[in-house]
Amino acid sequence: MERILVSACLMGRKVRFDGRAKTSSDAWLAGWREEGRLVPYCPEVEGGLPIPRPAAEIEGGAGGAAVLAGAARVLASDGSDVTAAFVSGARGALAAARSHGVRLAVLKEGSPSCGVLSIYDGSFQGRRAPGQGVTTALLEQHGIRVFTEEQLDEAAAYLRTLET
Repeated sequence: MERILVSACLMGRKVRFDGRAKTSSDAWLAGWREEGRLVPYCPEVEGGLPIPRPAAEIEGGAGGAAVLAGAARVLASDGSDVTAAFVSGARGALAAARSHGVRLAVLKEGSPSCGVLSIYDGSFQGRRAPGQGVTTALLEQHGIRVFTEEQLDEAAAYLRTLET
């Protein structure tokens, strides 16, 4: 059975920067949970950040690949550099994925860790820019397909291709 790495906040865990969850009630996730496929993971918490914590964004909206390459930092709204925690959490997510044979992930859109299509632009003004979070970039660099919580039909279709 294919396992799926999933953002812990989507599964109701209160791990987000504001101490809340972003629980998804999607039928696909509910079904996959019942089947025992899901591997919930929060890269920010696993990287050592507390709950709650200051919001964080990738400077200049540069994207996760730039952070992994050392060309950009992840900064918290209080000005602190939290890059090391984000990179550590991403590496932990990759290790968890590998240990469970994961080839598919569903991550929280917009997050500096988990954004798939967009992230916040680094201005802390609520503006998004195209780009990926640090964890998404690392997973995709290692061949793991990542989908947002809004792309679950596509994720399910991809899952079917993995199981045939």
